[in-house]
Amino acid sequence: MDLDGKNLIGGHASAMGTNTFVGYDPRHGRELDPPFFEATREEIDTALQLADQAFYKFRTLSPEDNATFLKAILEGLNSLKDDLIERAALETGLNEERLEAEFMRTLDQIRLFAHLVREGSWVDARIDHGEGDRKRRRKPDVRRMLIPIGPVAVFGASNFPFAFSVAGGDTISALAARNPVIVKSHPGHPGTSELTARAIIKAVEIYGLADGVFSMLHGSNPEVGLALVRHPLTKAVAFTGSQRAGRALFDAATSRPDPIPVYAEMGSVNPIFILPGAMREQPEKLAQGVFASVTLSVGQFCTCPGLVIGREGSELLTFAERLKRLFVQASTGPMLYTRLLRTYESSVGTLYRIPGVKLTQAAAGANRAGREAVPTLLETDGATFAQHATLRKEVFGPSTVLVKCDSQEAIHRVANLIEGSLTATLHANSDDLDRYRDLILLLETKVGRLIFNGYPTGVEVCPAMHHGGPFPSTLDPKYTSVGTAAIHRFVRPICYQNFPQRALPPELQDPNSRKIWRLVDGQLTKA
Repeated sequence: MDLDGKNLIGGHASAMGTNTFVGYDPRHGRELDPPFFEATREEIDTALQLADQAFYKFRTLSPEDNATFLKAILEGLNSLKDDLIERAALETGLNEERLEAEFMRTLDQIRLFAHLVREGSWVDARIDHGEGDRKRRRKPDVRRMLIPIGPVAVFGASNFPFAFSVAGGDTISALAARNPVIVKSHPGHPGTSELTARAIIKAVEIYGLADGVFSMLHGSNPEVGLALVRHPLTKAVAFTGSQRAGRALFDAATSRPDPIPVYAEMGSVNPIFILPGAMREQPEKLAQGVFASVTLSVGQFCTCPGLVIGREGSELLTFAERLKRLFVQASTGPMLYTRLLRTYESSVGTLYRIPGVKLTQAAAGANRAGREAVPTLLETDGATFAQHATLRKEVFGPSTVLVKCDSQEAIHRVANLIEGSLTATLHANSDDLDRYRDLILLLETKVGRLIFNGYPTGVEVCPAMHHGGPFPSTLDPKYTSVGTAAIHRFVRPICYQNFPQRALPPELQDPNSRKIWRLVDGQLTKA
């Protein structure tokens, strides 16, 4: 597992700067070799210039060749599987079982997009034939489809070193749309990022694509990312991380002379509502499920449930007591990096100091030398929740807030106060669904995914998945970062009017040689 810590610009390693940083092993509290070189402005510019040059040929790549290229990335990653998982475990503190599952999910994402590209209907081809004899005026022949936009900047996420990082869904969906990609690796796992980037670059070389189709830049300084967003050749940005960082990138993108879109996934509290009928039927089983979801991977999922809302009564008392016992008995675990752990501890402390909030934590003494996060349950009532907006903010880590409401109306008031979120979960029986229909209608305005009698952690990668939601969970709730619809972030429509057949893309020519679904004169057809 040889690493050199250099930026990978096209097929070339580059280390023009003098500033470096190192990876960190959060489980053992030690630095990792080698040092990694911060990208300079010159290196950023070179990467974008190469991407811009590569775009004009890459965008004409046939769907079959593009699908084959994506499969080559998959094969390259698979050949490095053991090294990738070993390095990722060192840099993140995540266990190998969790990382292997994420790695396989990443390969599944690539297969999904290779199939999407090969099938081809995603381009949303629309054809309206002209009518030269229309009485009012002649109707032109109009045809529309989606085309790539140009170089895309992708920011790796700290908590998913594979699925939301260098070869994650953002990169693969952008490449599937035939856009060059420049990845800004996450400083929390730079070695994993370098190994992954090499696999992509090797695939670029194997298929004779231009160098600029893919580059990866290192940077622990926020200025590296901001310079990438501000560069005039960058056409879109994909980001997963904190609200503070996401807003900074958004502000940089919108202050450009030519503003560009930033598709940012940020904070999310993912509330779980346990309605009375469901609570009566299985309070202890629900406590176990909530606990497992909150503490999964030390609470470091963007869909970790940070709020649990229930109606006061004997069943809620049973649920709360069981949940408290589970938290007291819980194991601590390392978070991805030290600053994240300190932020978690500070946020929990802030909530605990609010009058009317009770705290239950894992048994004292298990936090190894201050390096591991302590699972935490906080409890409050609906009135306190309404008075303190801090209780409605995401705390990234293994904690949740149990909100006890004294009526159905109080549950509705709590739901109304919750900000935009990726998910909301309802545990309910058939009677609950009828009685709380208004709650469901309200939650539809608050989140991107509604879950029934399940848990939000664990996002299925499939065409119907939507992983997005109203602000602050994302900047644009229309788009997803998981599933095949993720490709729509990196394309735009083009409309051809009265073009001769031979000058049209194959997807818009009358014969339909691609055999894709098209909307022809208002009818969806493959004819």
